[in-house]
Amino acid sequence: MEGLLTVNNVWMMLCTALVFFMHLGFSFLEIGLTRQKNTINVLFKNIFIITIGLLLYYIVGFNLMYPGSFNGFIAMPHFGLDAPLNSQGTLDLAYNQGYTYWTDFLFQGMFAATAATIVSGAVAERVKIGPFMVFVILYVGIVYPIAGSWKWGGGFLEKLGFYDFAGSTLVHSVGGWAALVAVWLLGPRIGKFKKNGKAAVILGHNIPLATGGVLILWLGWFGFNGGSVLSADPELTSLTLVTTSLAAAAGGIGAFVLSTILYKNYDLTMFLNGILGGLVGITAGADQMTPMDAILIGIIAGGIIVLAVSFIDRLKLDDPVGAIAVHLICGIWGTLAVGVFGAKAGWEQFTFQLAGVGAYALFCILSSFIILFILKKTVGIRVSEKEEIEGLDLHEHGMKAYPDFRLNEH
Repeated sequence: MEGLLTVNNVWMMLCTALVFFMHLGFSFLEIGLTRQKNTINVLFKNIFIITIGLLLYYIVGFNLMYPGSFNGFIAMPHFGLDAPLNSQGTLDLAYNQGYTYWTDFLFQGMFAATAATIVSGAVAERVKIGPFMVFVILYVGIVYPIAGSWKWGGGFLEKLGFYDFAGSTLVHSVGGWAALVAVWLLGPRIGKFKKNGKAAVILGHNIPLATGGVLILWLGWFGFNGGSVLSADPELTSLTLVTTSLAAAAGGIGAFVLSTILYKNYDLTMFLNGILGGLVGITAGADQMTPMDAILIGIIAGGIIVLAVSFIDRLKLDDPVGAIAVHLICGIWGTLAVGVFGAKAGWEQFTFQLAGVGAYALFCILSSFIILFILKKTVGIRVSEKEEIEGLDLHEHGMKAYPDFRLNEH
């Protein structure tokens, strides 16, 4: 038994490290798809999210998300970590399904920070850093763990029969709904939409870096989904990694083929977001699908990406990195796909999935709107026109990501 605990715990810690590594992937992707003048700003936000996110999850989030006995909607948490004591009065680290209490906290804490990172990319290049940090504190510290408790903490959606293996809704859509509200309240970047209403292309400054970011995220997803097995069970972990990889590959191909048919060019950014769409799409049911199910879910997710990016542009919403299409829309698709494909497929399960999507939509839209609207009306959430044109790095941080050292030679 002790050997099994060690094996499970080592696997979960490895997965924790892989999910942590995803934050580097998000950072590379976001700075690659945005302009050079905002690089420091994007990196600062992402570093803030992971640092404050872990501290908030320690202070309140973990116990709010996993409260034990509660009314199914919200709990009154105690603060900090509270590992149970054994009969000798020392900490009993054997916890849950064969891994330690500390490992459980750290693994789940990595997920919490991911939800806010999704918002960071969507609001890039025009959000004020101070109000954004206030939003992150409230959303990661309170909103995300309450939402998570409804399913993973044994709340009303768990009792209903709603299923979300690794977070297509609980992580990706929770971040995606907030991103949608934030983009709408912020408005588009200067120059994004022409006078005739058509969307202009604002090129990212480093597509190789964005490509590296996507490959890092794909690697990190082995921890994101593989760790959600919550043990080192060889059959379940290997199946989960296979379905995850196949869905990612199919998502990339689906987006590449459809975007080529529609736009007559080989668009690398669509290809990259298609991979991410496939990963988000499989996340809700990665342990329930056959390899062919995973491929079909991924292909559909890739097609959704291409159509969603165009649809978001038509709505005059400006999302520089495609976060809404990837995390929200493919998150919804992946959640509903649990009722269409795999071991749980059936009309009853589909209605459970639909109910879960609706519950999270209502809660996340309302909570993110209240937070952001109050910030908008009090301190403002958007930088000035001058600051946006000259770049947030200069005005918010007083430095450049790529300084010209030749200016200092003499």
